[in-house]
Amino acid sequence: MGKNLTCEITCIHTEIVNKIKSKMLDDEEVTKISSLFKALGDPTRFKILYCLRFREMCVCDISAILNLSQSATSHQLRVLRNLRLVKYRKEGKMVFYSLEDDHIFRILDEGLNHIKHD
Repeated sequence: MGKNLTCEITCIHTEIVNKIKSKMLDDEEVTKISSLFKALGDPTRFKILYCLRFREMCVCDISAILNLSQSATSHQLRVLRNLRLVKYRKEGKMVFYSLEDDHIFRILDEGLNHIKHD
């Protein structure tokens, strides 16, 4: 078992505490960023985002790549769309999805870089 590493005395560094408190996010921002990482924490949603990292795709193609039903894929895409991680466009009866913006691309790349870093 690991040793419990806590301060042995209570000593509040007021200047540091106040400086960081002034930079803290409000509750709404914390909720939004937590939802973003929760979405990325789901393996199926992450795989969908990873597919879309390469190109815009229709639901049928994403379903085929991930071996999912179109219904399951659509459900996950709806979650990602509600979180503004993906966007869509209609072309006739087809619906094409892509990453919402370059931020999402960079988040995915940074995560991949982190796990591949020795």
